[in-house]
Amino acid sequence: MLANDSLVNVIGLMSGTSLDGLDIAYVRFKVNKNIEFELIQSTTIPYSQEWKQKLSDAFHSGAEELKRLDEEYGVWIGNSVLQFINQYHIVPDLVSSHGHTIFHKPSEKYTLQIGSGIKIHELTQLPVINNFRAQDVALGGQGAPLVPVGDELLFSEYDFCLNLGGFSNISWKMNGKRLACDIGPCNILLNEICKKLGVGFDEDGNLARQGKISPTLLEKWNQLSFYKLEAPKSLGREWFESNFLDDIQQESHSANDLLATAVFHIVHQISTFVRAIINKENSIQTNYTILCTGGGAHNIYLMKQLQESVAESCSIVLPDKGIIDFKEAIVFALLGLLRWRNENNILAAITGASRDHSSGDVYYGPNP
Repeated sequence: MLANDSLVNVIGLMSGTSLDGLDIAYVRFKVNKNIEFELIQSTTIPYSQEWKQKLSDAFHSGAEELKRLDEEYGVWIGNSVLQFINQYHIVPDLVSSHGHTIFHKPSEKYTLQIGSGIKIHELTQLPVINNFRAQDVALGGQGAPLVPVGDELLFSEYDFCLNLGGFSNISWKMNGKRLACDIGPCNILLNEICKKLGVGFDEDGNLARQGKISPTLLEKWNQLSFYKLEAPKSLGREWFESNFLDDIQQESHSANDLLATAVFHIVHQISTFVRAIINKENSIQTNYTILCTGGGAHNIYLMKQLQESVAESCSIVLPDKGIIDFKEAIVFALLGLLRWRNENNILAAITGASRDHSSGDVYYGPNP
């Protein structure tokens, strides 16, 4: 356990559903009454086409293939961390890895993030913490979202913290408690549509800007039953594929029209959710702040539509690029630090678990 006033250097690792690559953040934490942080160095190691295919196809793999891939991916992560350490001449105290989610279906009591912690530990000879979600699911929770603990400890000056990654998720405080949930699809939907055009993503939202909204499709998506559920709730690739893939693959809609419709669907769900929270609060406050991070925050068209949609009650806040791109990796560095200190890093109010708890598998080092 680390004493207060310690400076702890942690490498946080994050791989999201959009399959952009491995986000690596080297974060210095000062542990005192509050936890302060400084992002010292960061990078994203893009996935090769081969790795994109492997991680995407893993959803359909059997147990033996997944075990092999878990170890192979752990070796790839370990080597990537070593490359990062050597390139920037840094001295981390521990590594905290989210891994890459293959399955996430808490309603059926399972979740799986691959990227062997043992392999990362063997290669780096550093303490490694990973597998943050499984214990929460075993305790009856959603195993997600986990980032809101970081929102509470590192970004509490904002009324809402919105992450626009593969899925959009949000956290907020009500009656003294931090609450959070997934809202709906974001980049996982936009990027899947972009495949029809042979591009990886819609830069600045320019392709969506050229499309026309399909009212029928927009209404269909907006009526999905998930949106009527109360928090805590979370989403996985399974839900996305069963509700969106058939519509995307039909030839009756152009890719540009699908992108335009998707942007308005994403914005509608976020703004509807935020307004509902504000109405529940019954506060005299007139202007709320929404901190926006994640890859979607770079989508100029999406952000413009979102700001217009919430303009009556909210202001969108875009932090510096390091926070936009690496907030989740920063927060997973924090979750690893909390686990290392045997402090709670998952809150029952957020995930729906039976109790607050300290989650994550710990691999100590160095090896003898």
